[in-house]
Amino acid sequence: MIEDIINRVSPKSLIIAVIVIFSLVKITTWLSNERKIRALGGHAKKVNTKFPFDLDLIARAIKATMNHKNLQTWNRWFTTSTGKKSYTMEAKPVGRRVIFTADPENIKAILATQFTDYGKGEPFHREWSDFLGDSIFTTDLDQWHASRQLIRPQFVKDRVSDLDVFETHVQVLIKQIIEGGKRYDGTRGGEIDVSDLFFRYTLDAATHFLLGSSVGSLELPEQEFAEAFGEVQRVQNIIARAGPLNPLVPRSSFHKGIKVINEFVTPYIDQALSLSPEELATKTKSEEGYTFLHALASFTRDRKVLRDQLVAVLLAGRDTTASTLSWTFYELARHPEVMKKLRAEINVMNETLRLYPVVPFNVRLALKDTTLPHGGGPDGLSPVGILKDTPIGYSTLIMQRRPDLTPPM
Repeated sequence: MIEDIINRVSPKSLIIAVIVIFSLVKITTWLSNERKIRALGGHAKKVNTKFPFDLDLIARAIKATMNHKNLQTWNRWFTTSTGKKSYTMEAKPVGRRVIFTADPENIKAILATQFTDYGKGEPFHREWSDFLGDSIFTTDLDQWHASRQLIRPQFVKDRVSDLDVFETHVQVLIKQIIEGGKRYDGTRGGEIDVSDLFFRYTLDAATHFLLGSSVGSLELPEQEFAEAFGEVQRVQNIIARAGPLNPLVPRSSFHKGIKVINEFVTPYIDQALSLSPEELATKTKSEEGYTFLHALASFTRDRKVLRDQLVAVLLAGRDTTASTLSWTFYELARHPEVMKKLRAEINVMNETLRLYPVVPFNVRLALKDTTLPHGGGPDGLSPVGILKDTPIGYSTLIMQRRPDLTPPM
């Protein structure tokens, strides 16, 4: 019977019928969605767009990301057609409703009071899975909670407060700033890109903390892993902003970068998994040789879990600190009066340590016959002979208060 009806209907009529049915389904779905939205509260103000299906919004988002103009672009989105500000707006690029908000109460609801109501969602997980897998940054609910329980114990105060790891790379950073700031004539004061140095510094410190060895990107600027990590992030941000059009984003450099990242972390994972649970327990309980990866491997032997959580924490450890340092230096350069105040605060710490050193008195013992360079002779500038087993008491408290060395202000 159905075949008879189809045979009697012309192709033109069939096409019209399909269009009508499709339109009715879309209209019915739209009306149903509108009723639900209004029952819950209603719509936000609409973002000003010029093209059909809000296509210019997607184009602006991608362009802003590539040109580092996200702040300006979002500010425009929060400006209504009358020129007033509204910090919750909505748009519908390619038919998909999107909300933008900078309202404190909205953000509080998303992150706290209605936390279980919001999450990353499957589209986000799908878009970011190549890079961050099933890590804490791409999962929700039970899977997110499991990731949190896995990672949180590794950031105990004693471990994070181990400043020696960071100090090593700070010294390299300072050296690079000094060298990079030299002019061609050897004088200082040249311009340098401190943001790039900060991102390299945090990558070095993060890989040292997480893996036990640094990639050394500060001393080797042409570092494949560092470049791959940056390129993957760049493309990933464009993918995230392309919305429904993200399949059109070229991904060749992205996949190449993912391959480099995976090849970099795999040997470390292999090394951690080569240790037995007993060996891992011993290693993580001792200070020497302890790494974030060893701690994770003592909880799970799943390679994918280790890889995903490792890359996620590496991303967080690199970008957060580097961007904060970059903006801090940017604002300090623009506000010399604040820089002066900061220096004064640092001077307060240094002056306190000068007047009240934590070890005011100490003692050493001569292990063989030797000398002290000063203290002998009529003027006290000649050497002093010291025999083996002679104790030498010294006081930084007295030394640092000598008016001839540190004149009173």
